[in-house]
Amino acid sequence: MRLRHIEIFEAIRRTGSLTEAAAALHISQPAASKLLAHAEAQLGFKLFERVKGRLVATREAEILTPEVTRLNQDLNSVRRLAASLRDRPHGHIRLGCAPALGLGLLPQVVRASRDARPGLTFDIHTYHSAELVQGLLSRELDLAVTFDMHDYAGLTRAPLGHTELVHLGRKADTTTTTRLADLVDDTLIVLDSRDASGTLLQMALDAQGLNPDVAIQVQTHYVACALAEAGCGEAIVDAITVRAMLRPGMIVRRLDPPLKVPLSILTRTQDPLSSLHRELIERLRQACEDLAQSTLA
Repeated sequence: MRLRHIEIFEAIRRTGSLTEAAAALHISQPAASKLLAHAEAQLGFKLFERVKGRLVATREAEILTPEVTRLNQDLNSVRRLAASLRDRPHGHIRLGCAPALGLGLLPQVVRASRDARPGLTFDIHTYHSAELVQGLLSRELDLAVTFDMHDYAGLTRAPLGHTELVHLGRKADTTTTTRLADLVDDTLIVLDSRDASGTLLQMALDAQGLNPDVAIQVQTHYVACALAEAGCGEAIVDAITVRAMLRPGMIVRRLDPPLKVPLSILTRTQDPLSSLHRELIERLRQACEDLAQSTLA
């Protein structure tokens, strides 16, 4: 099938009408009819049958649909890239990240990137892991920064650095570290165990046979910080978010032993990285290293 055949196939499949498909492609109905006939002649079978006045995909067309849809997505990606090159000559990055990292890690990286490349533009999307993966696979994102340590078909995961889990609350304390065992009597706010940080914490609690009173379970680190600030309990969250959200009266203590949470960058395996993307990844790595070395006040 030629690209034009893919376009007419998708247009008819969406609309169920040759007339509407022709209008969507900005061609005449005879031209659309000719395109469809040519595609079917090349393939050797019919793609659509008329049922009650509508064009309905044949069994063969249904089998082709997933692959044609994928090719059409790739074609749309090429169009978006071409438009970006035309309209944004200084570069454009579609970046996804976990919400906590969008708050605590990205701002300085984006600023440094734009300082180095004036005119560089960003689309930044804060999603949870499953949405980041889908965004990459559907080509809506170029890169994704995540706590997720899973491997996915079609995606490459590379390490960026790490953050660590810390204890955040309002209780006055002169110590700078605490053990998980010391927190079992506190009213805790923790991350959902489906989150990489939440999973790490739960594994550490299980390993020590601890079953603390979990008052609130949340999906995002910054919500946990806000709840702790409001006096809803003591939060166990990542240090990057705490640095961004620390308020007067809040006390931060490291965990002993430390619970380190790896940070990763996800990219599409089949797509080579541009120099622009490589520069951004290197800045992300440097920012992670700087944050890991800095002290929590």
